[in-house]
Amino acid sequence: MDKVKKRKLDILVLSDVHLGTYGCHATEILHYLKSVKPKIVILNGDIIDIWQFSKRYWPKAHMKVIKQILHWMSKGVKIYYITGNHDEMLRKFVGFKMGSLRIVNKVILPLENGKTAWFFHGDVFDITMQHSKWLAKLGAIGYDTLILINRVVNFISEKVFKRGKLSLSKKIKNSVKSAVKFINSFEQTAADIAIENKYDFVVCGHIHQPEMREISNDQGKTMYLNSGDWIENLTALEYVNNEWSIYRFNENEIKLDNKESSITEVDDLNDGELFDNLVEEFNLMRQK
Repeated sequence: MDKVKKRKLDILVLSDVHLGTYGCHATEILHYLKSVKPKIVILNGDIIDIWQFSKRYWPKAHMKVIKQILHWMSKGVKIYYITGNHDEMLRKFVGFKMGSLRIVNKVILPLENGKTAWFFHGDVFDITMQHSKWLAKLGAIGYDTLILINRVVNFISEKVFKRGKLSLSKKIKNSVKSAVKFINSFEQTAADIAIENKYDFVVCGHIHQPEMREISNDQGKTMYLNSGDWIENLTALEYVNNEWSIYRFNENEIKLDNKESSITEVDDLNDGELFDNLVEEFNLMRQK
């Protein structure tokens, strides 16, 4: 039995976790996943980074994130895996169902208050993805490298100069007008389509920019939401009692819970044992 009461969520939305990359904060997301009890989970793309996947880099914490998701599945939690561009290989399996898991390209979900939410990753709006996929993949490698450099810079900033953390990629994005213009265009385009289809909420990922704001045009209005990412922002979307909110991970949570919470007491298993546990969970789901 858990020592800490888990927060109950009606809907949890995660995107852009990028498991299998150096920039992924798997330990932090695992801590978060073990602190909540969702009824529905929307994995809104780029959960596993198949573009950059390498057998040489798959840390234990990344495997444990997958195990936690499979654990939810074994408990009957509804899970929609929406395909993104970094895990686009899974689009071959759209329509696949196993237990409570569905692999889809989008989800249209009626909410209890009579409103409707439209979930999709958002890469369909990315011109680079449509016309120059090789350039997008090259950019992904550069982004991952920048994150590694950023970690070194932050270590020096905190340990040597006793200053706070910096985000090099955020500074670059904010200083490049074309990047800001793309984000604004992305959000408006998603909102325009949602308004046209009379969706009350449109929920995206892809651009790693957590957001929650009302967007309107001459035809109406909708609430645009983006779950952000687990590379820089460490954010998720939570829906509880007919209200949406952006969850932002605080690294102090792990420090406070280390001594008194079972959340961080993740089974210290080797890779073989973790794999065996995954197979066991998988077999349990097949039997249901």
